[in-house]
Amino acid sequence: MLTRRALLALLGASAGSASAGVAPLLARTAPPGIDPRPYLVSEKLDGVRALWDGEVLRFRSGRAIAAPAWFLAALPTTALDGELWIGRRRFDALSGAVRRAEPVDAEWRLVRYHVFELPAGEGRFEQRADTLRLLANDIVVPVEQQRFQSNAALKARLKQVVDAGGEGLMLHLADAAVASGRSDLLLKLKPQADAEALVVGHEPGKGRFAGQLGALELETPEGVRFKLGTGFTDAQRRNPPPVGATVIYRYRDLTPAGKPRFASFLRVAEDL
Repeated sequence: MLTRRALLALLGASAGSASAGVAPLLARTAPPGIDPRPYLVSEKLDGVRALWDGEVLRFRSGRAIAAPAWFLAALPTTALDGELWIGRRRFDALSGAVRRAEPVDAEWRLVRYHVFELPAGEGRFEQRADTLRLLANDIVVPVEQQRFQSNAALKARLKQVVDAGGEGLMLHLADAAVASGRSDLLLKLKPQADAEALVVGHEPGKGRFAGQLGALELETPEGVRFKLGTGFTDAQRRNPPPVGATVIYRYRDLTPAGKPRFASFLRVAEDL
């Protein structure tokens, strides 16, 4: 059996193969009634996706994150994929902290790097998840992975997480090799579905929203256009996401034409 030091040295030797230009694995939505037995299941963290290549910590977009030197010094030389996270329902505070050009130590002391993948790793995801446990320290937190034997047990866990303020669950195929891009190897399970769309226009507000945003005009990756007019704060209506930005919205289901029903703005998706 490899010692922790030997394992870290071995992993460090391969870190360079995971460059900043490699797209991370992105989740699709889990189908109703899914059998969870082939998957490892973890909580879906409401954090900021961060990729570590052994030298630089980056957003999903590839832009470098201005983290304090002491934070980066706690990361191993091997490449990691995970989420910067403070806690449930703390996304706004986290986002403000990690996007500063000059990091504020007091804010970063609350941040942990919750990791769930070894981009340069080999073998099955279940094996890589075991390896990640050896990398734990005060900053690096391997995401807890669980097995569930029935859809009923999975739904019970989902309810437990959501009732406690969490977003939902992630299901990663236990036998999967390292992959990138949008894939069925990784699924998200939430009480409401969410998706990304491109801002293509602004509709002015009326009544109490006069002079502010009334609705965003959005286009989905499939080319479906629709208007999104709910879920915004007063500040977001005064300063809405610009044309060309990508936003995340929640919705209940889709119409036959592919438009989301009961859609509500969640947040801007850039760098997430």
